[in-house]
Amino acid sequence: MKRCISKTKQGGRCLNHALPGNDFCHAHRSNISASNAAAVGVGAILGNILAPGIGGIVLGGITGSLARSFIKKNEMTKSKVFVSFDFDNDRVLKDFILGQAKHTGTPFEVIDHSLKEAAPERDWEKKARSAIARADIVLVLVGAKTHQAHGVLKEVAMAREADTKIVQIIGYKTGEYTPVPNAGRLYAWNWDNLKKLLA
Repeated sequence: MKRCISKTKQGGRCLNHALPGNDFCHAHRSNISASNAAAVGVGAILGNILAPGIGGIVLGGITGSLARSFIKKNEMTKSKVFVSFDFDNDRVLKDFILGQAKHTGTPFEVIDHSLKEAAPERDWEKKARSAIARADIVLVLVGAKTHQAHGVLKEVAMAREADTKIVQIIGYKTGEYTPVPNAGRLYAWNWDNLKKLLA
């Protein structure tokens, strides 16, 4: 689900989910996006040319807004995904999902991923929390020890606090894997699951 494009009073991005077919959440639904304003303006100008007067302007503006909504619904908007993985054991999985995200028709884009905890704990958590807040989905790539990885457990907790959707996928074809606690059901890594879960 996509996030509202409004800014908070402090200048940060609104963390609410946008309403269906809209750029804004319930609290900001009265806002108008620049692209919608442009569509209304162009429609009003064309309406006035075709049928001069107030009626042509109003009808053109409404038509422009409706056309913009129709086009927007048919555009493929990609989900923004934060990838959480066991940095010490499963870095190769991050490379696999980055490669998958480049394919044509992929319904998601990777916006960030787990960080090495070499930086002071406070700085690492701040960066991770910010990245997770920008994401629509946190994707946990599960390896043999992921369920015990300190960083992954913290990222899942941050996603829960931010009310961000969490999906966990097994990163390898063979082996026994334990789900990460509080991260939901464990899925196999295949194209059908990626399309369904990360759209």
